[in-house]
Amino acid sequence: MIRRLLSLALILWLLGFAVFMLLLPRPLEDAKTDAIVVPTGGAGRIQRGLELLQAHAAQRMLITGVAPEVEADELAAEYKAPLALFDCCIDLGQEAVDTRSNAIETARWVRDHRYKTVRLVTSDWHMARARLELAYALDRDVQVIGEGVPSHPRFATLIAEYNKLLLRQVALWTGIGR
Repeated sequence: MIRRLLSLALILWLLGFAVFMLLLPRPLEDAKTDAIVVPTGGAGRIQRGLELLQAHAAQRMLITGVAPEVEADELAAEYKAPLALFDCCIDLGQEAVDTRSNAIETARWVRDHRYKTVRLVTSDWHMARARLELAYALDRDVQVIGEGVPSHPRFATLIAEYNKLLLRQVALWTGIGR
């Protein structure tokens, strides 16, 4: 009996992992939102957010999880973006340290600005969990659209991320992770 349950659990995990891999999000085309949110931590995320903002895909952008010592002018220089763009349209969130606190910091920012649509820009492999956390932290009337930044993660990274997603989902379902 236990062997069958373990076999069933393994099969379900493998099927779920296959779906997770097959549904890695891609960049969006022609979607406009009130705001763009970019969690730090992955290659290409901030650059993609800047491209979208400069293409007028949103009014404003939050970069969440920025180290406290980093200034806007440093980011502008690093990404070869006009400092005026940072001055007018980009906020640096410097309180978050992980995906969950990114979501909390973002939810506060979204409420403060009264945004109703948010484009979440993060690595394709990170999107499912980042979106889960953000949807949980936001008010129900805010729509989150995912913009996956293509990446080439190691297989171990994908397995670890899928397991984190499952554990976080179970924690939210059971009320442990609130």
